[in-house]
Amino acid sequence: MSFRMLVVLTVASLATTTTGCGTKPKQYSLKGQVLDISTSGEVIVRHEDIPGFMPAMTMPYKVRDPSVLQEVQPGDLIAAELMVAKNGNYWLEGVRITDQGGRKTAKPAMATHVLKIGDKAPDLPLINQDGKTFRLSDFKGKALLITFVYTRCPMPTFCPRLSSQFAKIHEHLAKTPDDYNKTHLLTISFDPKYDTPAVLRRYGLAYLDNDATGFSQWDFATTNATDLRALADAFGLTYFEEDNQISHSMDIVLITPEGSVARYWSTDWTTAELEDALRQQSRAAASAPSASAEGMKR
Repeated sequence: MSFRMLVVLTVASLATTTTGCGTKPKQYSLKGQVLDISTSGEVIVRHEDIPGFMPAMTMPYKVRDPSVLQEVQPGDLIAAELMVAKNGNYWLEGVRITDQGGRKTAKPAMATHVLKIGDKAPDLPLINQDGKTFRLSDFKGKALLITFVYTRCPMPTFCPRLSSQFAKIHEHLAKTPDDYNKTHLLTISFDPKYDTPAVLRRYGLAYLDNDATGFSQWDFATTNATDLRALADAFGLTYFEEDNQISHSMDIVLITPEGSVARYWSTDWTTAELEDALRQQSRAAASAPSASAEGMKR
């Protein structure tokens, strides 16, 4: 399985150990076992409690030193320093292998086919906050921005932060009716057992200032476990449930008005960047000459 995307909001470039404002990140001791290693520079670690920061869980982490990815293997026990920047970014430094005994029993990850830019997005059925079944193809002609969360997420810098950023995009788009009508936002739940349409409606209203008319441009959706796994695999996501919580990677996907993948984001994005890309995609499609018009020119 691809672990290309992260649930943690890591920085794109780790050339320094300071944030953009010059503040040094906080440092925590991490101990755990490596479950997998991605091809894009992350280690998936099942770690112990991190006192003062988070309970034991399984998370993907960026590492500052790329040589670490050549040294560690699934099954290794490691110790490291978890660096936490003030802006919510996370990464590991000083990774040390403390025990290699688990390598022989570690299970290899299953490979999945992640959609490339230009590939058609899967057209699986989803159910929105109003109980209505729909498909991604229903948004043909609109630029579509998709992300994945779950409503019980306890980490304020993860799912709630992402939903808050989508809420800002929705608010900004509403001020320009042309763009608003040619774009759509979609939040899909990782937690179909708990996140029923009714739960998603309450959750969505909290980010729409209790204005249900906002659902016309922003859907909150669930699906069955099989189709959710197919969507996650297609977009390079990983998720699994542990101790009534869901450990998951983070992914934002931009879909063109024609229904193909236009762009991915995992860590290095801003709200303004997402909004601008969504607007540009919708405007590019609107300004493109139609096939009939091209035929007349010829």
